[in-house]
Amino acid sequence: MGLFSKLFSKNKSNSEVPKERTALNIKVGDIINYNLVDYEVVGKITYRDGNYTWYAYQLLEGYDTIWLAAEMDDELELGIYKKVQLPVSKPFPKQLTFEEKTYYLEESGIAKVIGEGRSQNIHDSNVHYADYSDEDEVSFLSIEGWGTEFEVSVGYPIESYEIKITAGSI
Repeated sequence: MGLFSKLFSKNKSNSEVPKERTALNIKVGDIINYNLVDYEVVGKITYRDGNYTWYAYQLLEGYDTIWLAAEMDDELELGIYKKVQLPVSKPFPKQLTFEEKTYYLEESGIAKVIGEGRSQNIHDSNVHYADYSDEDEVSFLSIEGWGTEFEVSVGYPIESYEIKITAGSI
């Protein structure tokens, strides 16, 4: 084989260079360092509502589970969420109160989901969602309706420099 044949060959070596991880391409098995704690990504949910896509990553450290939410709107938006107990039902209300703070409905809809890792049991499902923010937009509530069950999470925004992503695989 000549030099040019080797350079332009379609055969690639088995040692691929890992793609740099960003908040929009995290994979199950990656490690996320947040607030000086290393979390393993054990689940990933990709949400699609029309042409809009966003992600939620289930992060586990010991028995502590948090969720990292990531979406590209005009700019990258990240948030940390933790599940809470708050009774809700449909139709989703225009405002909710949690721990003496009032949250106002920002948007709601139905998204198709792709589940990976611990979230694979919801793969190819539809979720009814509603996002709320407080008056100062420093705290958020997220509701997800899975059939007759509802999950509520409270969260807050973070900046991309607050997390470090270590690829667990290619």
